[in-house]
Amino acid sequence: MVAKKSQKVSNVSADELKGFYRDMLLIRRFEEKAGQLYGMGLIGGFCHLYIGQEAVVVGLEAAAEDGDKRITSYRDHGHMLACGMDPNGVMAELTGREGGYSKGKGGSMHMFSKEKHFYGGHGIVGAQVPLGAGLAFADKYLDNKRVTFAYFGDGAANQGQVYETFNMAALWKLPVIFVIENNQYAMGTSQQRSTSSAEIYERGHAFGIPGEAVDGMDVLAVKAAGEKAVAHCRSGDGPYILEIKTYRYRGHSMSDPAKYRTREEVQKMRDEKDAIAHVRDLLLSGKHATEDDLKAIDKEIKEIVNASAEFAKESPEPDLSELWTDIYATEVPQNA
Repeated sequence: MVAKKSQKVSNVSADELKGFYRDMLLIRRFEEKAGQLYGMGLIGGFCHLYIGQEAVVVGLEAAAEDGDKRITSYRDHGHMLACGMDPNGVMAELTGREGGYSKGKGGSMHMFSKEKHFYGGHGIVGAQVPLGAGLAFADKYLDNKRVTFAYFGDGAANQGQVYETFNMAALWKLPVIFVIENNQYAMGTSQQRSTSSAEIYERGHAFGIPGEAVDGMDVLAVKAAGEKAVAHCRSGDGPYILEIKTYRYRGHSMSDPAKYRTREEVQKMRDEKDAIAHVRDLLLSGKHATEDDLKAIDKEIKEIVNASAEFAKESPEPDLSELWTDIYATEVPQNA
């Protein structure tokens, strides 16, 4: 399914490698805790976990710069954490509490951060793709050399609006990276059964958009591909497509028992391709960290995640008056 992982560290310092380990572990432990809170009835509605896909967003954030934008689908908690949003605010929003990023009114599908340039979390399949092109259009208009990462899945890649967006982005040379997070299953349907082309990124060729497939279980490979795509967009050459082949360990959402695949398939991916275990091996084998160093990171992450859960539980429910806030824009920004 994916290429062999990097066996050596190139152009990455020991501190960066430890940072990747920490960031991916934060996402995984956060998502595991979110799953627990969902099971306890503290998170309602839908809950789509990112467990298994951590290397995608951590690798691409390593290639981004301050001011770059990101927009994605409803499987978005990992993206929020990777771009620096506060775990407390994210967990509080998931539980519908006042301390959340949208004051408890939005949940996972309507969570935003102007400060971190995170523009959602969108529940309509594929709807974020043209919105991402719109963000990139604003950057092109302002000539600020910023890049937008527009994430969507292999299932959304079959949506018609995606190709309308490809056409416009190519025509106007928009600085947008279309990131296909190909986790092999569009809800419960495998790529082989839902998608006619084996390499989805090649569909961009019809519009003159270059792209490539990337091993999404290798954070170093993702980072390298991200840097190439960012350089392409920032130089004014238009959009780029990254089809990042990854894998989710859980079902499509918390309500999905994932009976469309075997336990053996999932376990094989965990044993042979896990992105966090790979970085852990690189750190230890390269003597960039000791077991005690990694235990300290694990302990720190557990404390952060537990604190976010407690913050969410203690944060009050939104006051009814919040129904009337944030309905209309109150200011017009001078510079995006």
